[in-house]
Amino acid sequence: MKIKNMKKMFVFLSVMVMFASCTDNERVKNFGGTANLTIPQTEKFVNVTWKETELWVVTKTRTPLDTTYDTYTFKEHSTLGVLEGTYVITESK
Repeated sequence: MKIKNMKKMFVFLSVMVMFASCTDNERVKNFGGTANLTIPQTEKFVNVTWKETELWVVTKTRTPLDTTYDTYTFKEHSTLGVLEGTYVITESK
Protein backbone atom coordinates (compact mmCIF):
# COMPACT_ATOMS: atom_id res chain seq x y z
CA MET A 1 0.00 0.00 0.00
CA LYS A 2 2.84 2.42 0.80
CA ILE A 3 4.51 1.76 -2.57
CA LYS A 4 1.29 2.75 -4.37
CA ASN A 5 1.18 6.03 -2.45
CA MET A 6 4.85 6.66 -3.20
CA LYS A 7 4.21 6.09 -6.91
CA LYS A 8 1.33 8.57 -6.85
CA MET A 9 3.49 11.10 -5.03
CA PHE A 10 6.33 10.59 -7.53
CA VAL A 11 3.98 11.12 -10.48
CA PHE A 12 2.49 14.21 -8.84
CA LEU A 13 5.92 15.71 -8.11
CA SER A 14 7.12 14.91 -11.64
CA VAL A 15 4.16 16.75 -13.14
CA MET A 16 4.69 19.70 -10.82
CA VAL A 17 8.39 19.94 -11.75
CA MET A 18 7.50 19.70 -15.44
CA PHE A 19 5.02 22.59 -15.19
CA ALA A 20 7.35 24.67 -13.02
CA SER A 21 10.26 24.29 -15.44
CA CYS A 22 8.27 25.33 -18.52
CA THR A 23 8.14 28.92 -19.71
CA ASP A 24 4.79 30.61 -20.33
CA ASN A 25 5.27 30.07 -24.05
CA GLU A 26 5.86 26.34 -23.63
CA ARG A 27 2.88 25.93 -21.30
CA VAL A 28 0.49 27.75 -23.65
CA LYS A 29 1.73 26.06 -26.81
CA ASN A 30 2.12 22.51 -25.49
CA PHE A 31 -0.45 22.23 -22.70
CA GLY A 32 -3.07 24.88 -23.54
CA GLY A 33 -4.21 27.73 -21.37
CA THR A 34 -4.00 31.49 -21.71
CA ALA A 35 -1.13 33.95 -21.44
CA ASN A 36 -1.07 37.72 -21.79
CA LEU A 37 1.33 39.96 -23.64
CA THR A 38 1.35 43.75 -23.32
CA ILE A 39 2.77 45.86 -26.13
CA PRO A 40 4.47 49.10 -24.96
CA GLN A 41 2.51 52.29 -25.67
CA THR A 42 5.15 53.55 -28.11
CA GLU A 43 4.59 50.53 -30.37
CA LYS A 44 1.74 49.24 -32.54
CA PHE A 45 1.16 45.48 -32.82
CA VAL A 46 1.48 44.06 -36.37
CA ASN A 47 1.76 40.25 -36.25
CA VAL A 48 2.74 37.24 -34.13
CA THR A 49 3.93 33.69 -34.87
CA TRP A 50 5.58 30.67 -33.24
CA LYS A 51 9.12 29.48 -33.92
CA GLU A 52 9.37 26.17 -32.03
CA THR A 53 8.56 27.24 -28.45
CA GLU A 54 9.37 30.92 -28.93
CA LEU A 55 6.76 33.57 -29.60
CA TRP A 56 7.88 36.17 -32.17
CA VAL A 57 6.00 39.47 -32.13
CA VAL A 58 6.17 42.05 -34.91
CA THR A 59 5.56 45.66 -33.89
CA LYS A 60 6.14 49.05 -35.44
CA THR A 61 6.74 52.46 -33.97
CA ARG A 62 3.43 54.11 -33.17
CA THR A 63 2.72 57.21 -35.30
CA PRO A 64 0.08 59.96 -34.87
CA LEU A 65 -2.05 58.02 -37.39
CA ASP A 66 -2.18 55.01 -35.02
CA THR A 67 -4.96 56.29 -32.79
CA THR A 68 -6.50 53.01 -31.67
CA TYR A 69 -5.29 50.76 -28.86
CA ASP A 70 -6.54 47.26 -29.56
CA THR A 71 -6.58 43.84 -27.97
CA TYR A 72 -5.86 40.80 -30.16
CA THR A 73 -6.30 37.09 -29.53
CA PHE A 74 -3.79 34.63 -30.98
CA LYS A 75 -5.52 31.27 -30.55
CA GLU A 76 -4.69 27.72 -31.50
CA HIS A 77 -7.38 25.56 -33.09
CA SER A 78 -6.16 21.98 -32.71
CA THR A 79 -7.62 19.09 -34.69
CA LEU A 80 -8.84 17.34 -31.53
CA GLY A 81 -10.04 20.51 -29.82
CA VAL A 82 -8.08 19.89 -26.61
CA LEU A 83 -5.08 21.64 -25.07
CA GLU A 84 -5.65 24.74 -27.17
CA GLY A 85 -3.46 27.68 -26.25
CA THR A 86 -4.37 31.35 -26.37
CA TYR A 87 -2.29 34.53 -26.21
CA VAL A 88 -4.12 37.78 -25.48
CA ILE A 89 -2.11 40.71 -26.87
CA THR A 90 -2.96 44.16 -25.56
CA GLU A 91 -1.60 47.51 -26.71
CA SER A 92 -0.85 49.85 -23.81
CA LYS A 93 -2.45 53.29 -23.70
